[in-house]
Amino acid sequence: MAKNILLLNGPNLNLLGTREPEVYGSTTLADIVMAAQTQAEAAGVRLVHFQSNHEGAL
Repeated sequence: MAKNILLLNGPNLNLLGTREPEVYGSTTLADIVMAAQTQAEAAGVRLVHFQSNHEGAL
């Protein structure tokens, strides 16, 4: 049975890389998810990503 990792990202993290890049950097959430996906594949695990600005959805 394959292992699963659920990567949850909450409110406003969809703005990474665009909102105040001088404070938060220029790396976007898509960049982070792509890096996590690459690592997950290398480790033989399945990565599921979910981002919501509504805390109740998390």
